[in-house]
Amino acid sequence: MPNELNAGFVAAGAVVVLLLIIIISNIKIVSQAQAMVIERLGAYVKTWQTGLHIKIPFIERVAKTVTLKEQVVDFAPQPVITKDNVTMQIDTVVYFQITDPKLFAYGVDNPMSAIENLTATTLRNIIGDLELDATLTSRDLINTKMRSILDIATDPWGIKVNRVELKNIIPPKEIRDAMEKQMKAERERREAILRAEGDKKSAILVAEGQKESVILKAEAQKQAAILAAEAEKEVKIREAEGEAEAILKVQTATAEGIKLLNESKPSDAVIAIKSLEAFTAAADGKATKIIIPSQIQSVAGLATSVKEILSTDKEV
Repeated sequence: MPNELNAGFVAAGAVVVLLLIIIISNIKIVSQAQAMVIERLGAYVKTWQTGLHIKIPFIERVAKTVTLKEQVVDFAPQPVITKDNVTMQIDTVVYFQITDPKLFAYGVDNPMSAIENLTATTLRNIIGDLELDATLTSRDLINTKMRSILDIATDPWGIKVNRVELKNIIPPKEIRDAMEKQMKAERERREAILRAEGDKKSAILVAEGQKESVILKAEAQKQAAILAAEAEKEVKIREAEGEAEAILKVQTATAEGIKLLNESKPSDAVIAIKSLEAFTAAADGKATKIIIPSQIQSVAGLATSVKEILSTDKEV
């Protein structure tokens, strides 16, 4: 009897432990930015969001765990042909996010492969309408078109395409060589233009410098001529002032002499002699004939007589 009781307790304990294991194994915690797609007896029943959840053992199961964060997929280079029949390799980077876990789980088998194939097909269609030069210079246009087309195409799969970028565009080797030669020629052309512009500016600056030098030299000569004219004018003014002052002094002296003569009350003989001296001075030794008034002649004779008498006295 005790053995049967012990066996019963052991069986009960095993059952309890088994139940605990089953319960614990069916407790699920959904992390942040994740979702779980739940099936019941093989049919979709619900989607678990972040938090603690318990599923029914043996009836429900987690069909798919989905990451809701934005994901980045870098696809291998794809061969594409441009409108002008140039074959090149282009690899793309797709940024996408799962918005509906149910559609992502049941919408398409192997969603990453589906997105890759859809991206390659869309890229070939877009590049096929563009020539090589347009392809190389229209990345933004190509990115926008691809994002729009992929976003619409992946809506039934519960995927939101946020951005598409062309990572590398690899033309054929001969095209790359031609492009390098073209870029080299373009750089050389720009260098020649810059050099010519530099020479032109240098010549202009030299000419302007020479022009400024000539202008400054002419201005200096003009200023020198003005200063010389002003100096000459000042000299003439000083000479004229000196002559005027000399004349004034002569006139003043003459007036003083006349005044003194008037004050001394000279006789007629003295006046006649002074008149004679004035005539002699007026002749200045250059006149050959001088007409002397009669009254001055008599006085002159008197003056001669006096002079002779004075000479005789000196001899005696």
